[in-house]
Amino acid sequence: MRRSRVWPALIALAAGALAQPALPATAPIVAWTYTVRPGDTLASIAARMALSPGDLARANAISLDTPLVPGTVLKRPDPNGMPARTARTPRPVRRPPTPPRPAPVVRPAPPERPVPQPAPVHHADLTTPHLIWPTSGAVVTRFAATVHGQPDNGIDLAAFAGMTVRAAAAGKVIFAGTEPERFGQLIVIDHGDGWATAYAYLGKVAVKTGETVQRGSVIARIGASGEAKKPTLHFELRHDNVPQNPVPALPVRL
Repeated sequence: MRRSRVWPALIALAAGALAQPALPATAPIVAWTYTVRPGDTLASIAARMALSPGDLARANAISLDTPLVPGTVLKRPDPNGMPARTARTPRPVRRPPTPPRPAPVVRPAPPERPVPQPAPVHHADLTTPHLIWPTSGAVVTRFAATVHGQPDNGIDLAAFAGMTVRAAAAGKVIFAGTEPERFGQLIVIDHGDGWATAYAYLGKVAVKTGETVQRGSVIARIGASGEAKKPTLHFELRHDNVPQNPVPALPVRL
């Protein structure tokens, strides 16, 4: 399943994001920037962004009666009320007391051997949100795996219809509804600091745009919408709209 042209239609988190595809005049606008087209008004654009005209005008430093010129780029107001992520202090490791050792036996020193270099270990960036798995199920498509000649921008989890989907981290829902091109029922959550997660191929969506959710909150049920041929959850992690491998930020599965 191709991912390269889908996410820019979901969230463009900074100016200079990929060009917006043409949308019907009544389709929801989920990108963070929008280029004015002939016939657009401030009120119609605000309604498609699920905003008030006043909020949209203030975010772009214009008045409510300013005529919109086709080609003008309007930006969505930054989300407010996002919980700040605090650094987590590692817990001290409690070790059992070391029993007394017997007196050492003097032995000849062995010949020196080269010290092997440890293999590099991949760690998630220190700013990455502390994620949980959004649902159970085996990973059937891994990050960056080539699918139909294109790298996958997320991971796919096989699941059963009706299973619970939970928010991988606390944040604000910036889109909850139908993405008509590929992903079907879709939820996008902004976690602050440029981080966002997306949950696609859903069956039933249980949250609304603008709602604040906590890590582990139930947000949807597994389904098979969009391109999915069977119950599947497509899960993506993005930083400043750049795809990231979510696995290093998730707990290790045993």
